[in-house]
Amino acid sequence: MTQPDIIVIGGGIAGTSAAAQLAEHADVLLLEAEPQFGYHATGRSAAIFIRNYGNAVLRALNAASAPVLQSGAGISDTGLLSPRGELLIAGEEDITDLENYAREATGLEHLRPDQAVELVPILRKERIAAAILEPDAQDIDVDRLLQGYLRLLRGRGGKTVTNSPVCNLTRDNGLWRVTTKETEYSAPVIVNAGGAWADQIAQIAGAAPVGLTPMRRSAVLLDAPQGYDIDRWPLFASVTESWYAKPDAGKLLISPADEDPTHPHDAWPDDMVLAEGLHRYEQAVIVPVTRPTHSWAGLRSFTPDRTPVVGFDPEQEGFFWLAGQGGYGVQTSPALAALCAALCTDKTPDLSAEIVAELSPARFARE
Repeated sequence: MTQPDIIVIGGGIAGTSAAAQLAEHADVLLLEAEPQFGYHATGRSAAIFIRNYGNAVLRALNAASAPVLQSGAGISDTGLLSPRGELLIAGEEDITDLENYAREATGLEHLRPDQAVELVPILRKERIAAAILEPDAQDIDVDRLLQGYLRLLRGRGGKTVTNSPVCNLTRDNGLWRVTTKETEYSAPVIVNAGGAWADQIAQIAGAAPVGLTPMRRSAVLLDAPQGYDIDRWPLFASVTESWYAKPDAGKLLISPADEDPTHPHDAWPDDMVLAEGLHRYEQAVIVPVTRPTHSWAGLRSFTPDRTPVVGFDPEQEGFFWLAGQGGYGVQTSPALAALCAALCTDKTPDLSAEIVAELSPARFARE
């Protein structure tokens, strides 16, 4: 039986980044159920870093992650971000939503309708009452980030195993026994980075679930509109999040921005949801929607308060939560990995005590 110090369950960006940081201080094993790392939500990310995305806790995590993503910080020889920008547009009926978003945000530029159309020429100017631009929104090289963390983990002596879904979790004599379909492992600490499956993993371990809800998010790729060079366009979206569009390797990625509650599974898009979202997008632009070249869906898993859950379970000794990242998992991974490593090795986190408390699973036990 293999016995590392810490077993991380889940090889998406959350588990992989945490395992890499933990491996600096401990003997770490990373277990992934699928044949490859980053198979589910990580591999289906919109790959955008938006500093003003999410609630106050998430914005603090964004700010803490930014220096790592900008520099590479040992994960990559160069930075992992590249210029993009985010343009949010509002019709007359959406002005209040735009004002509410801007009130809590920083680094925004307010634009007139004609200025918005200068940035994205296919937008219908007559449907824009106001717009805001976040110039510092940037593309994330998600694959390079994930592969960089895997290299860092292995370089620090960490072990990785794929095709190993967890079948059973029991604790005895201060050790967690982790049973997969082929092997057993044991460790004093397990990190539950199971994404959409994190509540199921908790229940197997005898821990109370935190109420995670996996929500489907779909997307399609369209050929770029003829006659337009889209490479320098920002991500552009309705401020109400009824759709968004983003240049992606010469094509246009469009999402209906759906949040349909579902169960943990290998998600696929719903044709009707895609059609409705493409219709909303088409109302905002002057070009017709062409036949999609590709479509997919992923699961974004949220806690009831839409804030990640990070910390030791208040009832189950040695059971650490790293879940509920929603749609913010890639861009917050550096900050949450550092927090996981600090809490698991009895070090003082870089994040404030208030933020750490807001992330703790103990908040659900109090309710």
